[in-house]
Amino acid sequence: MRGLKGMRVLVTGASRGIGIAIVRRLCMEGAVVYANARRGESLIPLIEEGKEKNWRCIPLPFDVSKKDEVKEAFKKIKDEGLQGLVNNAGIRRDSLLMMMKEEDWDEIIEVNLKSVYLCCKEAVRLMMRGNYGRIVNVVSVAGEAGNPGQTNYAASKGGIIAFTKSLAKELAQKNITVNAVSPGFIKTQMTESLPEEIKRKILENIPLGRFGEPEDVAGVVAFLLSEEASYITGEVIKVNGGLYM
Repeated sequence: MRGLKGMRVLVTGASRGIGIAIVRRLCMEGAVVYANARRGESLIPLIEEGKEKNWRCIPLPFDVSKKDEVKEAFKKIKDEGLQGLVNNAGIRRDSLLMMMKEEDWDEIIEVNLKSVYLCCKEAVRLMMRGNYGRIVNVVSVAGEAGNPGQTNYAASKGGIIAFTKSLAKELAQKNITVNAVSPGFIKTQMTESLPEEIKRKILENIPLGRFGEPEDVAGVVAFLLSEEASYITGEVIKVNGGLYM
């Protein structure tokens, strides 16, 4: 894909699911990828795979919700520069609002939303040096349409959508684009944990008649990072099989 070869990209939440699919796709396109996860050991299988395939994949473990850890991580890569950032890290703590613990609200906002603020703030400083950058935030259909039992998760993802649009306007004149990718129900550990009855009901509402694969999302992320998407910014690209249009 035009513009990805040699491009330095940080992908958060890279140890599984959509994150690992994004890393694989970017590495196959020739990018230099900093793969992030909270625990370094969770990145070992990906790094070993990268060695076998001669990928330029560099582990960068840190907690995306902790300001000091984020700052320290970006210090490690500042000399090489950074052209791309994919904010993919995210967790769920589902519960009906009346029974939701305050700590479950706070943790979701910290990990899902505050992390995007922290990582973008550091990444933009590096991107502005080269007057070039591509930021892609992975959100969710829940942040667009809402979902019962996920007020905290939907609020965090909806917040990222508003953040994306605002930051896109701030950075447009700096040749930095900011977009979001909004997956529907993708086959990952997060969605596989849902009860079978709920999954059947969801499937009935997906016009394409199937759940998505992590690679479906990775392809769109790669496109938005590429030169082929240079005139797209502030957009939310849905990857949901028609579940929410």
